[in-house]
Amino acid sequence: MPIPLLFIGIGAAAGAFGVGKSIKAGVDQKEANETNERADNIIQNASRKIEKSRKNCGAAIDNLGKTKLQILDESIKPFITEFEKLNHVELSGSAGLNELQKMVLDQKKFSELKELQSMATSMVGGVASGAMAGALTAFGAYGAAGTLATASTGTAIASLSGAAATNATLAFFGGGSLAAGGLGMAGGMAVLGGLVAGPALAVLGGVVGARASANLDKAYSNLSKAKEYKEEMDAASALCVGIRKRSAMFNRFLISLNAIFEPLIYEMSQIILNRGVYFMTFSDDEKKVVAEAMAMAGAIKSILDTPILDDDGNLTLESDKIVEMTRKKLDGVIA
Repeated sequence: MPIPLLFIGIGAAAGAFGVGKSIKAGVDQKEANETNERADNIIQNASRKIEKSRKNCGAAIDNLGKTKLQILDESIKPFITEFEKLNHVELSGSAGLNELQKMVLDQKKFSELKELQSMATSMVGGVASGAMAGALTAFGAYGAAGTLATASTGTAIASLSGAAATNATLAFFGGGSLAAGGLGMAGGMAVLGGLVAGPALAVLGGVVGARASANLDKAYSNLSKAKEYKEEMDAASALCVGIRKRSAMFNRFLISLNAIFEPLIYEMSQIILNRGVYFMTFSDDEKKVVAEAMAMAGAIKSILDTPILDDDGNLTLESDKIVEMTRKKLDGVIA
């Protein structure tokens, strides 16, 4: 018996519906895959950006640490050696030294500088041999005053060398990947700049592994989370750039101060060699050389004492001002 045309029409319609549904499912699958791929690319690009920022920032902080150690070991050390030869250094009655007198080291600051120099000299060998991993990063990022806030020099060195292992920010800058035993990106982002990146970091496991998901809504959710992650990583990258620039500013300023300081140390040593150790017998010009060397030592110490980062990984307010303040104090006073 022939099949009625009505049923043929229904069957054809049903078949068309099934084909249409399959086509839509295929379109959805393709769109889901493309959307997840976009999310994946956003994550990967943001991760590469923060990794580059991390390395550049860490290198800048390490360079600052090296400069601090070098100046303490090669300039502050001979200054202390020569200055301690002098007897009865008194600037108050010396003509033309009124301004310099306000800037020179007092006994307390001189003792701190001497202790810091001793610690730095002890560190130099360990850093050169690689035995103090993270010490340069810690020394570059934090102020000398904090380093000396321990019971003894030996304790301070041990504390400094282990700082990168216990501080998530330093681990982020110099500690390497999770596989290498560091805290990696996740640990660093948890503290850097106060960012709370836990939810966004979960995207790394969710989005990157969801490329084959057929759920279009889930794919769009992944894309949204990937964009949030990118925003956090962009903010962290910007902070890294700020830290790198601040470190470079400190580094340049210390080098410029040292370029003035070294000749003064040499002049002071020649004065002592030729005139003896009794400061009161020096001419006004000779006294001024000693006073200028003392002022430069004080200026360098003020920079060494100023931390670039606080405990949360944020740039400190004082590090934004200390260079300009020190420059103004020295302007017109040091020839």
